[in-house]
Amino acid sequence: MKIAHLSDIHFGRIAWPTIVEDLVAQVNAERVGLVAVSGDLTQRARREQFEAARAMLDAFAAPVLVVPGNHDVVAWWHRPLRRIFDPLYRYRRWITDDLSPTFVNDEVAVLGINSAYGLTIKGGRIDAATRARIGSFFRSVPAGVFRVLVVHHHLTKIHALGRHDIARHARKTLEEALEAGVDLILCGHLHISHIEPIEIVPGSRRLVIASAGTATSDRGRKGHRDTNFYNLITVLPDAFVIEERRYLPEERRFLTESTARFERQVQPERVPLS
Repeated sequence: MKIAHLSDIHFGRIAWPTIVEDLVAQVNAERVGLVAVSGDLTQRARREQFEAARAMLDAFAAPVLVVPGNHDVVAWWHRPLRRIFDPLYRYRRWITDDLSPTFVNDEVAVLGINSAYGLTIKGGRIDAATRARIGSFFRSVPAGVFRVLVVHHHLTKIHALGRHDIARHARKTLEEALEAGVDLILCGHLHISHIEPIEIVPGSRRLVIASAGTATSDRGRKGHRDTNFYNLITVLPDAFVIEERRYLPEERRFLTESTARFERQVQPERVPLS
């Protein structure tokens, strides 16, 4: 099965006139089984930006699983009370009111979680109820399926970027994901394409974290400032492959920039880390 991982669309800051159309066409041509979008569909959570995002999501042939990002939270200066009491009201109206979306078939189980709140800084947070949801969901899915967690904010540092925020309670979230048998975490937020295997505890089961660069905006970071990326994940019986695909505007297509292959690991029984 193939999964297209997109992030940081940022309608309102689209980089190239045809990039959204080209992205949709290429993802549909890949015949993916799922499109996972890890937040920041909009630049400023404006109505017209959400309408454009809704149109893009509807254009995908495959099912779509999407979580919000901090840019999908209404701005303080625009709706201060909404920011406090209902920060995702526009996201809920145009995208979905499900902030814990799921997708399950015979091959994969995918859970999206929310890390974007009105009263937190842009690094985001993952509260106790959301962390508990990780364990309860993955305990309910069939044994042996490939397990994917989707979240907007980063749970680990990317050392090449220097200092940057990670989500509050990131360590607890990673521990919960490890205990739940998660194989792959998909995220965005930092606008850089980065794939890294990690061990939460030395000698423990490995997790892979795949960050997608901004798929369509002009807000790339560091060496990716003028480039756009999405990830294509292929889940095989004994391994999974992540392709980082970069947009070539002169050719109107995304080409594979790099490929990483990881062997699938045995999913252990849920055993507390301490």
